[in-house]
Amino acid sequence: MKIYQVDAFTEKLFSGNPAAVCPLSGGDWPDEELMQNIALENNLAETAFYIHKDGRCHIRWFTPCVEVDLCGHATLAAAFVLFLHENHKGDKITFESRSGRLTVRKNGDSFTMDFPADVIEKVSPSDELLSCFNMTPLEAYKGKTDYMLVFGKEEDVIGIEYDLDKISRIKARGIIITAPGRNSDFVSRFFAPQAGVNEDPVTGSAHTTLTPYWSRKLNKTELSAIQLSKRKGWLKCVDKNGRIEITGKARLYMIGSLCA
Repeated sequence: MKIYQVDAFTEKLFSGNPAAVCPLSGGDWPDEELMQNIALENNLAETAFYIHKDGRCHIRWFTPCVEVDLCGHATLAAAFVLFLHENHKGDKITFESRSGRLTVRKNGDSFTMDFPADVIEKVSPSDELLSCFNMTPLEAYKGKTDYMLVFGKEEDVIGIEYDLDKISRIKARGIIITAPGRNSDFVSRFFAPQAGVNEDPVTGSAHTTLTPYWSRKLNKTELSAIQLSKRKGWLKCVDKNGRIEITGKARLYMIGSLCA
């Protein structure tokens, strides 16, 4: 089995979010336990597997612990591999996934993903949720899989103290924290120890939650975003009224072969 490792949402290596991509021959998925073990062995936030079946490309994503419904950076990485290394023809790829049909367009050295927008609801944060951080958010929201906590300024997101053990007990995929940015429209960080990812370097899927909120807050549909992990990531997001376009770049780190 061939394997690629790609840094997504960055223009340079050793930043952005690394993802493994495994192209699979034949039209059937291998055993789920094998895919999960490969993801665990890779020990990256996500490993993407794809197959070609019935004229379509089908994609699945695994953290070291679980299969997830949607992953942005590994989708971008898979598209990067298909366009630049696996001889995909044309400038558009359509993936079939557990989150429906996802498209990725190649625009020069950038890739634009079309994802479904999250539906978020304002909530009163529980004491358990508030205890995860040393600062109290201005607002709290709940999406399909994540909580989102809104803070007043970028420095809050950078300097916040957090308790991973308490975060892991929250019944959600993870917690997004966000604030207005100094050099971008908004910034964020994402914590998901319950999914095997303590802090994700760059989380494309979280921007399906972030973009609708900041689009309404800032009264604009095109937004720039930075995820403020140690590695950092840069995204351009467009609110398309029920769909979110997320654009980023990627760089190839490794091509190899698995012996599984």
